[in-house]
Amino acid sequence: MNLAALALIAASYSVDPGHTTIGFAVKHLMVSTTRGQFDKFDATVQIDDADPARSRVDVTIDAASVDTRDARRDEHLRSADFLDVAKYPTLVFKSTEVKKAAGGQLLVTGNLTLHGATRPVTLTVSSIAPPAKAPWGATVRGATATGRLSRKDFGLVWNKVLETGGVAVGDEVVLTIDAELVEQEHAWRR
Repeated sequence: MNLAALALIAASYSVDPGHTTIGFAVKHLMVSTTRGQFDKFDATVQIDDADPARSRVDVTIDAASVDTRDARRDEHLRSADFLDVAKYPTLVFKSTEVKKAAGGQLLVTGNLTLHGATRPVTLTVSSIAPPAKAPWGATVRGATATGRLSRKDFGLVWNKVLETGGVAVGDEVVLTIDAELVEQEHAWRR
């Protein structure tokens, strides 16, 4: 293979789990917001700054790692009423399209598999930091993304009707991802 014929198209990154948060928020009792996160996950991200459409994101989340800072609620979330981690141990997101949006943002659309259902979800990436050298020599970048989904679209329908009307758990789930990315290798093409 002629190396002169190769062109750098993207840098490959993995997430630094100690500096990355995959968080969510859901309305509780129609009066407050409950926040949580997943503590165990693996992700690879390819970023092509010259052509963002060539960028890719693949994330696998350990469903049992859900953490809302309340052990009883977390056990309920792991049960068949919600995530059913015995039957569906992972959540998986694989991007299918990345495109530029207004204000320098990116829209990352992909298939999210959650609770045995796969649906398209779009994340808005509001910022991707330029590459920087960490003190230990690695090249790192940061990214922040947000999105929304309906838990009912994924078969997560458990709820309780309140005496005052309404329901105990809101349908809309707000996602917030703050990621620190560590460069692994370069991907090449002809």
